[in-house]
Amino acid sequence: MATTKTLLDETLEKWYAIRRGLIREVSNIPQTRLTFRATLETRSIMDLLHHILELSIITVEELVREDTNLDRASLSQLANVYAPNITRADSQEKLVNLLVEQYRDADSRLRELGDLHMMQLVPKIDGTRATRLTLLIDAIQHEMYHRGQLTVYARLIGLEPALTQDRHTALPGTFNPDALR
Repeated sequence: MATTKTLLDETLEKWYAIRRGLIREVSNIPQTRLTFRATLETRSIMDLLHHILELSIITVEELVREDTNLDRASLSQLANVYAPNITRADSQEKLVNLLVEQYRDADSRLRELGDLHMMQLVPKIDGTRATRLTLLIDAIQHEMYHRGQLTVYARLIGLEPALTQDRHTALPGTFNPDALR
């Protein structure tokens, strides 16, 4: 008999597939190329990954609060509170480990809070209101956007993106967050 999935379950499973694909892209880029910038004005690959992690950490830390409010401070102020040491992830191995651990922690904490918590309306950055689940989906979309940017960077440094190498980044069968790597 099939198990009924909630909207939160489905969202976290989709995030798992996106995060796994991001990890595959990061693992595809040699350590020596993590400082690559497409132009002088753009983030390096490492800076981009720090940015992705910062926003993900900020979002989850706010979502688990009873008084969720992404507009309580600027994103840089929230990053200083929730992710002050993100730049210590200064190697491919550390970045991948942090991506795995941050997802596992978020998955566990958000599932523990449950669907009712995630369906409550909270303030967004622009002053409007949305459900916590919508804010999580926004953060996942942000991660997917930058994952696409990483595939462009991979092409610019002469690599075939991991997504192209394996179009099936989600594991077949049962959802398994322990299989992120």
